[in-house]
Amino acid sequence: MGTVGSSTDGVAGERRRLINVAYRLLGSVTEAEDAVQDAYARWYGLPRSRREEILSPGAWLTTVTGRICLDLLGSARARRERYVGAWLPEPLPDRTEWDQAGGAGPTGRADPADQIVLDESVSMAFLVVLESMTPAERVAFVLHDVFRYPFAEIAGVLGRTPAACKQLAASARRRAEAARAPVPATGRADVVRHVKEAWESKDIAALVGLLDPAAVMTADGGGLAGAVLRPVEGGARIAPYMVAIADKAPGLELLERTVNGGPGLVAQRDGVVMTVAAFDIAGGRVTRIWAVRNPEKLRPWVWS
Repeated sequence: MGTVGSSTDGVAGERRRLINVAYRLLGSVTEAEDAVQDAYARWYGLPRSRREEILSPGAWLTTVTGRICLDLLGSARARRERYVGAWLPEPLPDRTEWDQAGGAGPTGRADPADQIVLDESVSMAFLVVLESMTPAERVAFVLHDVFRYPFAEIAGVLGRTPAACKQLAASARRRAEAARAPVPATGRADVVRHVKEAWESKDIAALVGLLDPAAVMTADGGGLAGAVLRPVEGGARIAPYMVAIADKAPGLELLERTVNGGPGLVAQRDGVVMTVAAFDIAGGRVTRIWAVRNPEKLRPWVWS
């Protein structure tokens, strides 16, 4: 991606875009930051004469970041086989929302999560679909369909022909179509609010009415926080499970907060975020709940 004589002024300004690309490829803020740091290290490790020959430093950094992410995705499957329980992407807060709420909120220190644009391509439903793709499919699809990179440039990341990259993106697109038709935010927010109220009042019947009969709840504790190791299936099973959680956690406060760009719930105790839950909704009912409890994945939600 790009050669021949250019100033490297402004190369640091590429970080925000690279973090956005890497998070969507990896589903992890921490790994995205590490990948981008690695790409910059390689950039500054080039001889000055070589850097000056590169026409587009941003394109070069994107290629390198994409290749690093591709390698990480290739090894992720083996790492996740050793992961305790279900693996979910790291949830993202909307820091402006916390600021508007006043008082305590996620810490004011610089955080790569703050640089990620919250749109439908970071919804938990979408990221979970991305997890079902092969590494090459995911890279081709994210770079082309989300960031609009041409297949000729994606070919340089994947080491394949543009035609092969186009086929990979098309295959991935078919898997992603189901996550591309979200319920309007207002409708989702209303359902999530009703779930919060029923959860707080421990009203199992109300929860069952809000959950699709075939709903699935997946929790990620990573072995570091209590969480069911396998998905809980069926609204009639999820509702009593949610109430049992509330019974075991006196003093837990539920907050309506944006999670990965959509309405979600945050459970905190004594000002410490314990759980971040994202929802998928269809037909006025919750079809999926993703509850992240692994404290290592809640770092962007750490309070000051």
